[in-house]
Amino acid sequence: MNVIEARELSKSYIGGDGGRVDVLNGVSLDVRQGEMIAVVGASGAGKSTLLHILGALDRPTQGKVTLDGQSLSALGDEQLSKLRNIKVGFVFQFHHLLREFSALENVMMPLRISGWDAPRARARAQDMLARVGLSARSTHRPSEMSGGEQQRTAVARALAVDPVVVLADEPSGNLDHANAERLHEQFTQLVRDLNIAMVVVTHNKALAARADRALLLEDGRLQETDVREVLA
Repeated sequence: MNVIEARELSKSYIGGDGGRVDVLNGVSLDVRQGEMIAVVGASGAGKSTLLHILGALDRPTQGKVTLDGQSLSALGDEQLSKLRNIKVGFVFQFHHLLREFSALENVMMPLRISGWDAPRARARAQDMLARVGLSARSTHRPSEMSGGEQQRTAVARALAVDPVVVLADEPSGNLDHANAERLHEQFTQLVRDLNIAMVVVTHNKALAARADRALLLEDGRLQETDVREVLA
């Protein structure tokens, strides 16, 4: 089953000199349930732009994205916001945790926004923190946690609403090797255990090698690749 179907996506911007800058040029992509895809490529190639379009954070100049059977182009901004809250989990290079709240409260946040009552949201958040090995840190605020723990809290938050897909943009970019490897292992385990789709933008060869497929974004187009060559 395809969770995401993207067809002929193009994205253009107007540059500082008034000229058109083409970032994506006819990108098509299917992402299946239970599949992890790594998107690699040079800085500035448009990887984050592609991720934002797949996750309904941005709209393509041309083309179409279907998410869990629903065409994004047919939805207004309010409908897209609601769909993102319940269908998509985001993990960014910076964890974006709310510093005045505990790890548990941070993971509860998207659930409460989605209308879950407090006891149910708390139980779900505790389960997600347990899955990423942070049960003992649930009452700690971000300033009391290591960088790896903060990012794993962000992963728990992304998974809390039981999304159909997780989109991760350089998720281990700010972590040391040991914490990055732990995060990578948890990603692959969670995809397996929860049977969700995941698309990861990364420059990390070890993370890309764990994916079911690695795709190179170059000159605005996607093609399957060997990560040993492009990330050597």
